[in-house]
Amino acid sequence: MKTRITFFLLMICAASWAQLPAADDIKTSKGPLKVQPLNHATLALTWDGKTIYADPYEGAKTFAGIAAPDLILITDIHGDHFDPATLEALDLSHAILIVPQAVADKMSEKLKAKAVIINNGQTISKLDISITALPMYNLPEAADAKHTKGRGNGYVLKMGGKSVYISGDTAGIPEMRSLKNIDVAFVCMNLPYTMDVPEAASAVLDFKPKVVYPYHYRGANGFSDTEAFKKLVNDKDKSIDVRLRNWYTIK
Repeated sequence: MKTRITFFLLMICAASWAQLPAADDIKTSKGPLKVQPLNHATLALTWDGKTIYADPYEGAKTFAGIAAPDLILITDIHGDHFDPATLEALDLSHAILIVPQAVADKMSEKLKAKAVIINNGQTISKLDISITALPMYNLPEAADAKHTKGRGNGYVLKMGGKSVYISGDTAGIPEMRSLKNIDVAFVCMNLPYTMDVPEAASAVLDFKPKVVYPYHYRGANGFSDTEAFKKLVNDKDKSIDVRLRNWYTIK
């Protein structure tokens, strides 16, 4: 009976993994950085024995087969970025939560006890990873915008000689366009919440990451055209590696 139960659980795990797009490896000076697309704005990075989650969303099932987090980055207060139910369902026994003040203000005392607050323009170091918080906001700026400047964070992570940019929900803001030496970028594109495909491509052509993943591309009217994004970028700069992955396989 135990053998049957074990086999059944292994099959469930395998089914969960089967839903995930393949992980990519990025070479660093301290071994590979594994990039695992997951769901909408959610991703996992594994490097030097550490596991990083960004914007955990839609339940612990999203992370089936992935190691428990050592570091969690949360970009904004909206439910597809700050999902308390998912956080409560995860194994946070060794996790540090990196959050903007606006997110910390909405946390339970239990989650807040694990949180380190970092706001736009600040840099901290955790687990041998440098973490810089960048602005993320809509253009034109307005008090009633879906994302106002100073509330949420984009992040630049530096590890093993590589720089990784996670945009969060943003337009093609000057702070993004002026980035330098980004090795891997995750760039959003969904109306009316962030920006459209041409604006995202224009921003990427300005800061020229070596590798870019379009993510967070489900909007009010369905999915953004990521193939069109790739074409706009590569028609003008073939050196940028645009990696299209399916961020919406997990149900």
